[in-house]
Amino acid sequence: MCPIKFLRDIFRFRRPCCQNAASDSENEEPEERRTRRKKKEEAKRVVVSNLPFEDTWKENPNRHYVGNRIKTTRYTLLSFIPKNLYEQFHRFANLYFVGIAVLNFVPVVNAFEPGVSVIPVCVIMAITAIKDAWEDFRRFKLDREINSMGCLVYKRKKKAYIETCWEEVRVGDFVQLQCNETVPADILLLHTSDQKGICHLETSNLDGETNLKQRQVVKGFFNQNAEFEPELFQSTIVCEKPNNHLNRFKGYVEQPDLTRIGFNNESLLLRGCTVRNTEVTIGIVVYAGPETKAMLNNRGPRYKRSKIEQRLNIDIFFSVGLLFIMCLTGALGHGIWNGHFLEYPLFVIPDINGSYLAPALAGFYMFLTMIILLQILIPISLYVSIELVKLGQVFLIHNDIDLYNEELDLRIQCRALNITEDLGQIQYIFSDKTGTLTENKMVFRRCTIDGREFSHQENAKRLETYKELDSDAEDWAKHLSLPPNNGGEILRRNSTAKPLRRWQSARARFQGHTRQRSLGGISQSQVAFSSTIEKDVTPDNRLLMKVRNASCQIEPLTPFMFAKTTSSITDFFLALTLCNTVVVSTATDPRQRVTIPSPMKPSALSLEKIHQLFQRLKLASLSQSLSSAQSNSDLGESLTTETTRVCADSETKDYFSSQSCSTLADDYSFRRDSITEKDTFGDSDPTPAEICGAAYQGASQIEFCYEAESPDEAALVHAARAYQFTLVSRTAEQVTVRLPEGTLLTFDLLFTLGFDSNRKRMSVVVRHPHTGEIIVYTKGADSVIMDLLEEPSRANLDMEKKIRKVRDQTQKHLDFYAQDGLRTLCIAKKVLSEDDFQIWANFRREAETAIDNRDELLMQTAQHLETKLTLLGATGIEDRLQDGVPDTIAAFREAGIQIWVLTGDKQETAVNIAYSCKLLDQRDTVFTINTESKETCESLLDITLEEVKKAQSIQGISWTVFGIKLPFSVSTTVTADPAIGLVVDGRTLNTIFQGQLEHKFLELTKYSRSVLCCRCTPLQKSMVVKLVRGQLKVMTLAIGDGANDVSMIQAANVGIGISGQEGMQAVMASDFAISQFKHLKKLLLVHGHWCYSRLGKLVIYFFYKNVTYVNLLFWYQFFCAFSGAAMIDYWQMIFFNLFFTSVPPILSGVLDKDVSAGTLLSLPGLYKSGQNSEVYKPLTFWVAILESFYQSLICFFVPYLAYLDSDIDIFRFGTTINTVALLTILFHQALEIQTWTLSHGITITVSILLYFIFSTIYNATCVICNPPTNPYWIMEFEMSQASFYFICIITPVIALLPRYLILALQGTFEVSPIVKAQHLDKLPKEQQDWEIKKWKLREQGQGVCNDGPEGPIANMGVSSPDIAAEHTFQGLCPPEQEALRNQASNRGGNDYTKWWGGEEDVAAGFLSADASPGQSIPAKPFSGLLTNGAENSSQRSHRRSVSAVTL
Repeated sequence: MCPIKFLRDIFRFRRPCCQNAASDSENEEPEERRTRRKKKEEAKRVVVSNLPFEDTWKENPNRHYVGNRIKTTRYTLLSFIPKNLYEQFHRFANLYFVGIAVLNFVPVVNAFEPGVSVIPVCVIMAITAIKDAWEDFRRFKLDREINSMGCLVYKRKKKAYIETCWEEVRVGDFVQLQCNETVPADILLLHTSDQKGICHLETSNLDGETNLKQRQVVKGFFNQNAEFEPELFQSTIVCEKPNNHLNRFKGYVEQPDLTRIGFNNESLLLRGCTVRNTEVTIGIVVYAGPETKAMLNNRGPRYKRSKIEQRLNIDIFFSVGLLFIMCLTGALGHGIWNGHFLEYPLFVIPDINGSYLAPALAGFYMFLTMIILLQILIPISLYVSIELVKLGQVFLIHNDIDLYNEELDLRIQCRALNITEDLGQIQYIFSDKTGTLTENKMVFRRCTIDGREFSHQENAKRLETYKELDSDAEDWAKHLSLPPNNGGEILRRNSTAKPLRRWQSARARFQGHTRQRSLGGISQSQVAFSSTIEKDVTPDNRLLMKVRNASCQIEPLTPFMFAKTTSSITDFFLALTLCNTVVVSTATDPRQRVTIPSPMKPSALSLEKIHQLFQRLKLASLSQSLSSAQSNSDLGESLTTETTRVCADSETKDYFSSQSCSTLADDYSFRRDSITEKDTFGDSDPTPAEICGAAYQGASQIEFCYEAESPDEAALVHAARAYQFTLVSRTAEQVTVRLPEGTLLTFDLLFTLGFDSNRKRMSVVVRHPHTGEIIVYTKGADSVIMDLLEEPSRANLDMEKKIRKVRDQTQKHLDFYAQDGLRTLCIAKKVLSEDDFQIWANFRREAETAIDNRDELLMQTAQHLETKLTLLGATGIEDRLQDGVPDTIAAFREAGIQIWVLTGDKQETAVNIAYSCKLLDQRDTVFTINTESKETCESLLDITLEEVKKAQSIQGISWTVFGIKLPFSVSTTVTADPAIGLVVDGRTLNTIFQGQLEHKFLELTKYSRSVLCCRCTPLQKSMVVKLVRGQLKVMTLAIGDGANDVSMIQAANVGIGISGQEGMQAVMASDFAISQFKHLKKLLLVHGHWCYSRLGKLVIYFFYKNVTYVNLLFWYQFFCAFSGAAMIDYWQMIFFNLFFTSVPPILSGVLDKDVSAGTLLSLPGLYKSGQNSEVYKPLTFWVAILESFYQSLICFFVPYLAYLDSDIDIFRFGTTINTVALLTILFHQALEIQTWTLSHGITITVSILLYFIFSTIYNATCVICNPPTNPYWIMEFEMSQASFYFICIITPVIALLPRYLILALQGTFEVSPIVKAQHLDKLPKEQQDWEIKKWKLREQGQGVCNDGPEGPIANMGVSSPDIAAEHTFQGLCPPEQEALRNQASNRGGNDYTKWWGGEEDVAAGFLSADASPGQSIPAKPFSGLLTNGAENSSQRSHRRSVSAVTL
């Protein structure tokens, strides 16, 4: 009674406080009150009905609000050209090319064909503009399609709802929605056809989830018997200004009599949701178009530039600087040269007046001429080649068979062509949870009832069968002919298996993989949590027997203790069936809600006799003290398989047939207590067996579909149905359940207290149809429910001992479930007296109608009801991960990629999934920070950082042998480098962003192995991505499947969408679209590595090639008086980059593989080369520049010295230099190719032949093509000279000799992992596999040296000390192995299993590897954060890790 009194006091004293506050406010200065009122009004939106203003729109107060038309495009027809040019000019090279094109038209520079120079840059920019226009046009088409969708809007003139396009909907319009229609704007719910005023929504278009959410009509507008008349709506709606908080919305409706009715987000229908299970829904638009919450969470697309492109801009800037120095040198040389002449030579031509240019002016003109001459230092062909290479890479990625989903017939989609190389440099991955990491399929796995654990081993075998069949289910479905599943047909997997019924049939297994449509025209895939793997639960043999005996007791006077157990079992399954918000529909019409129980044959028994039966069961349970205490089996006993054979009647096809015969071999307690007595209640009373036979024999076998707000609810309801506790129908007032014997029980549903993240539980208050008891059924997180249980009375010591034993056993089972990666829920109940219930109900109704502090009042009433609970049991549910998720995450870890999970789901769910997918390990220290206070958040971050740094800085000790220091050391504790996990919620993120604590938060995340952000809004997701990308300067990737992930996908450097889901917004906004998370592994580790490596080498090669070629012209200026003349024909110069040397690097950029795909997947650590930008970075750029200077000197001066003092002319000299430069550059490309194919050899050979063929034909036919020069017969003459061939051979050899020596000696001094991997690829398959295993063991051994047993070896789960030691030795050098073996041999074997203690030897702790699942290892480095209260709390509730610190 104390909680009720306290609650009464809260409400009693609230009004005086409010009145006092009001009286105080009257004493304030009028000016201050007006200022505060004005600010308050500015933060509100006032909405009225549009109907009175249809003819006078200018007088409508809503006219200032934006319409419902949306626009997600970047450009308009007028802004396209200037805006696109502005974006393209972010490429510094484009500015350079345009400047050169303009300079060609200056007469004094004497450019060659100035008009021709404009064509390339115009073509390149036009192609880019067309590509951007096409992408934007696709967005425009999608916008137009959405804007032209229809909905029903009420029109006053027509007196009816008229079909209207979405874009014509305005704030203040009344919109009518029917079942399966999409909500066009943010609408305040005013009326539904539901009896209780509830509307069910499906949010798959927002978050990819098909589960249903409930929305409630605004209090005061709900009227069951009256139709809603929009013209009678005279109220004013006052709500928040448009904001991006999807889960926050509040306001009030002010009626004409000035009474106010409050509402919150439970009455708001968000744009993009779909109405389900509701015939008619009517509401008024409060936010439209760009102001809707969904659109405010979409910041729009941004123009993404790859990291290589950004690096390329910088290097082009340096190249322009180099060009400026070369041109300045030429200008100064020209001025100095001419200044030495007393008389101007004949080749210096005066102007028409006979005057000569001043030396300074002549030098300036020569500067411009040199720019034109040396402009190919930055060739436009580089960008053409890059675009072609990216197209080839995209083609190969798109056609990779490993990235094809055969089940959904989906390929990978490459939607962005300009950032493929970024796939090879990712450092952070931000992933959504639901639909991305998981299938959003909750599968019932285990349960514990009254301290007894039921392992459901047959159900586990069924799930393993699903995993085996999952990959080839489609082939089986096509080619395997399954016989009809007759009643007498039994499929057995082993001797202990039960007959497989409908929920276990092999045919049912394939239904989840088909995409057939139901009779109602709705795809089965649209029904949430309706796949076969979720619905079909194989019952546990022992629990099945107990349920059967509880329902059909052949001998009614079973021992009282057993009657108590069966009563707990019945309550447990009733709680699973009742404590939810599941909507019931039929399989033939999955979106039509069932509100009336299915027809059944009338029972032969009267309700009075059924009532007598329940009274007997109740009396039996109350008399439990007359029997001996039943022993509770521990977890180890429950895991043993017990033989139970249940033969079902072929006609009824059910476990609970009245004619069933059982051969039961239960545990010892059952055999001891199973006695047979006659019914002492008289022969007139029916036996339970009679009830079973009479009531259930004619039961209708209708297949129901269950649609729930959360997948947990659906899984529990399906589990209860497997034991024949079937949810038949649900209305706002009643819930009907069919019991195993076929009886229908209709419970009065008095209240439903929904789940929220603060309480972490939900409850229903029902009235039992026969006993009249008011029962509260509660389910929730075990960490919360365990603290709400009623303490046993100390008056009865036996009862107290039994209750505590049940709790301890249940806690043990929960710990095991948690270690197994299952989501745990505790089930409890409470019986209320009528008086207590009426008092609480009055307070609850008052809290529901309150305007101020409504949420706090609702929270307080719920908390005061959910106390002194009685524990019934607990469940373990598996959130099915997508195939290959743990392996993919493990590979990313080895690749050095940090993984963050950003989810809108609740915290417990996210943590469970993190453990299931190996994002968090059992040995990790997990810090959970939940706070809304800036000061608290800052202090918690400081404390956590201090503890983490302290743990990281634990010093190691060195070992010495005979005074000689060994070359390795071991840490003094096993957690010198502990794995840290960080969990924060959306409130904490708001505090971090608003309190400017980003720096401390990021510093803490650097030490964290994994980061989980729960309850995140879409905007918070994008803000987190932008924070990490901007502050840490790292490459980020975001992957998601719903519209709530769009902002995050667009904010990251690379955005990945999951295709094949209901909502396609994520795919439309993504750069790449894959169908499964596991495909990301090959996309990054293989294709990403290849794309980066190829493109990086291509850019470096083009810089080398062009600087080499330009330097040939520059060196010639020292011998031609810096006149800007060229010794090479101009057409030869143009075709050199355009044809002769362009194809080999392009082909290499598409096909070259530095390491094979198998090696890259086997050794994910090779991905770090891309993260570190080892291929293309400032060092490699300047090395290429220096190499190009060296080779250009060789290519120029070797022919110069060879032809010294000869009579060779300029163009013959230039042709020789051009030829040796071509050979040198092509052979340099040949040295860089890692994987030679026939195509490589052909392209290089064809390029050389094409050069000679073109030169021969051109020199033979083109006499006056480029006047006044004459290239006639030059190549033919050169090819007739032996010296020409000698120069063409000796020059490339001298030029490439340093490069060849470097490549040959590359593996001698410092071998990079890439070079090692290249050597592995050359080995035979068996030897290659063996070397890869040794590589991995060596890496693990190094990890042990550095990290101690908390490193990889400790996580291997090795329980034998010898094996652990052997694994440890394998990672060390032979001298180190011998030293460790000698020291280990002098110690007892028991020392290997000791983890802590000051007296143990360091070697014992170092070599220890006992990682049994049940062992808890103290986390000493963080002991300062574990207070006594936390430690005591951890004893009551399970912990998933060694140190789970909640702050």
